[in-house]
Formats: sequence, structure tokens, C-alpha cells
Amino acid sequence: MNTPIYDFLENYKCSGGVRAHMPGHKGSGTGGFASAYPYDITEIKGADSLFEAEGIIAESEKNAASLFGTAATFYSAGGSTLCIQAMLAAVCGRDRAFICARNSHRSVMNSCVLLNLEPCWVYPEYKDGSAVSGVFTPEAVEAAISRYAEKNPACVFITSPDYLGRLAPIKEIAEICHKHGLPLLVDNAHGAYLAFLEESLHPIALGADMCCDSAHKTLPVLTGGAYLHAADGRYIPEIKRCMALFGSTSPSYLIMASMDLCNGYLAANYRARLAEAVERVNRFKEHFNFLCEGDTEPLKVSFYAYPCGLRGYQLAEQLRSSGIEPEYADETHTVLMFSASSTEQDFARVTEAAEKLMCPRILLRAPEIKAHEPKRAKLPRDAFFAEKETVDTESALGKIAAESVTVCPPCVPIICPGEIFDEMTIKILKMYSIFKVNVLK
Repeated sequence: MNTPIYDFLENYKCSGGVRAHMPGHKGSGTGGFASAYPYDITEIKGADSLFEAEGIIAESEKNAASLFGTAATFYSAGGSTLCIQAMLAAVCGRDRAFICARNSHRSVMNSCVLLNLEPCWVYPEYKDGSAVSGVFTPEAVEAAISRYAEKNPACVFITSPDYLGRLAPIKEIAEICHKHGLPLLVDNAHGAYLAFLEESLHPIALGADMCCDSAHKTLPVLTGGAYLHAADGRYIPEIKRCMALFGSTSPSYLIMASMDLCNGYLAANYRARLAEAVERVNRFKEHFNFLCEGDTEPLKVSFYAYPCGLRGYQLAEQLRSSGIEPEYADETHTVLMFSASSTEQDFARVTEAAEKLMCPRILLRAPEIKAHEPKRAKLPRDAFFAEKETVDTESALGKIAAESVTVCPPCVPIICPGEIFDEMTIKILKMYSIFKVNVLK
């Protein structure tokens, strides 16, 4: 598969011309980034423009669409955050309601503030003391659609996989959405590789209308590279326009070139390498089944620490002492992410470290996290721009949140702007060591 963006940058690097344009390093420099400078350019003649792509970027995006099996795939150098903002803007416009999974990323709430959207929550069935992960059922989605019918919701928005690796039943949820005439949007930030499994688990293949993938999370792409996929042509004219609304006018050509090169990587022997990595993860999960959550996506290992008498933070520290840096750890879980680039030696080291885990003979009880719905006093936009003050979390009871309160990662709001702090919310915030919050005066 051709790589038009990278080829252009390589040719320009070798041309020896005078760079009388941005950026200021002029294609040269010293230190660890010296080799990257010659490829770091701006929108010069022939380099195309990301949000008005007609040349090399458009050609590379078409290559990506053919690999993912979409009607269109668009590049983002601003991560899945930009894609989420663009999807919601394209489908909802402004001043609309939409059905939204409660474990959605903070960027969804930021979109609500920017577009004056009203999220109508659908809640997961929480498991194992986690407030950021749970199991979504088609029945819960349909119940939410019926519950909020009078608000005329614009779409349904679901996160799958979530940060602990749980996959929602996208196929069944898509069927329900379409039965009610609603498009399904999916935050698939952690699942770009799902399209290349022996049987695709990618949201577009399962019936979603649009989704975003953070290419950098599971593929060999520089951080910030993401895809916005469309299943058909309905929203294609609006997508680039909405991406330009939120995106930088100076997107990184280094990121775009890495996405361009990734097309060639995916078109070569990626499926075989992915299958091998999935098999290694499966063997690991089977060996440590007393530790591993069983319903996670294929390349993610989610340790549930409590049955071992450990907290997630403690388990993570034990892994770090063996040179293993986890993706994420909280009170109850520690998460490891693998990819087709993970080596056999990586798996051997992780296996050895897991074998050494010191587990106290004390069975901890998971904190009880209930699916409660905080009362909403204001829409997110009104709350965000209101006068605010900082208070101790303990004294926030009954007050109105001025902004999303999250732990990053996973950047899932525990409370959203406009909602009222209740006892369960304060309990969860303290569990995640959040002791100061911003509230409305």
C-alpha cells in the first residue's frame, strides 16, 4: 500500500530547498529529536490540508477507509477528543438532547458545554467496586430511549471498550437504535485493532453509524493520532467541517505521517502478528484466571486485585518493582495494555512479575458502587460558565458541580457540571482520592 504523506515528506527532506516557512527549527536541530525535524512541516504547496484534504492526506485517508471497511475514514492529530467533538457536532448540532453512556470520557461533557447539549444517561451494571466501568445491556439502552423520548434525542453515544476493557454488545445496541430511528456513535478509542481480528469486533462492522479510534493507543502511531470512521455517507459532508471547528489549524505532520505509515503496516502481516499477540494474552489470562477479569477485550489484561488481598495501587507498585509499568491503577484494578508490537520477552517479563506477586492472606471486600443518578440542577454549559469556588469534597454535599470531576486516566467524570453532590458521589470521590472540588457559589 502506498504512503503518500510520508513519501512527500521524504522527498521534501531530500530536496535541499530553503525552508522560508514555519516551523522555526527549519528542518534541523540537535538532540534526541534531530531525526524528526526534517519531517516536521506545515501546509506548504503539495502538502495538502487536513480539514480541506484533496491531495496526499485525502489519498491516505482513503487507504485507511479501505483497510477498516468504512464509507470514509478521517484523520485526527488531536486524538479521539477531536473526533468525539466532531461526531456530536455533526449529529446533534447544538441545543439538543442525546442518550449517553454514563462512563463516557470527559471530552463528551466538554462537547456538552461547547454545544449546549443535554446528556440523558444510560447506566451500566457496575461490577467489582469500579465507578468507571460496567456492563451495558441493550435493555438499558432501550429503556433510556423510551424514558427520554419526549426530549427528542439526536443519537445514542456509547463507550466500548471502556478503560477496564469491557465491551458493550454493540450489534444488539445498534439494532435497537436503528429500530427507533437513532444513529449510534461509539467511542472506540481503545479498540482500533478490533477491525483486524479474525472476526471483526469493530463498531462499524457491528452496526455503529460513526465511531472514533485512538490509533496511538493500540497501533504504531504517534500519540495524538486518531480516526473518525463513518459507516455511510449521511454525515460525511459535515464531518470535516465540524473537525475544523474544534481542531488546530496546525495539525502535526509527524502524527499524520505515522498514520500514513501505519496503513502499510496494517496492509502487510498485521493480522498474523495481532493473532499471535491475542493468543499470548489469552494464555496469560488463563494462567492467572484468579486475578484477571474474564470479560475484557482481547489485548487488555484487567487485574481485579481485591480477591488477592491487595488494592489496585499496591498491585501496580509490585509490578513496577519488576520493571513493569501498568497503563492504569485505582483502588480495585490494575490494567495492562498489550499490542501486536509487544514482544515475546515483554510477555515473559510480565508473566514472571505476576508470578512473584505477594498476596496477603486477607480477603478485601469491594466498595459498594450503586448506579445512582445525581440530580441535575443546571445544564452543563450553564454550570460551567457560572461563578464558582473551591471547597473540600467532604463539604460539597448538596452543592452544584461547576465542572467535570475526574481521575485521569480514565478521565470518566464521577460528577458532571450542573449535577448536585450527594453522599454516594462524595464516597466515590474520596475512594479516588479527590479531596477538593469546584462548586457553584
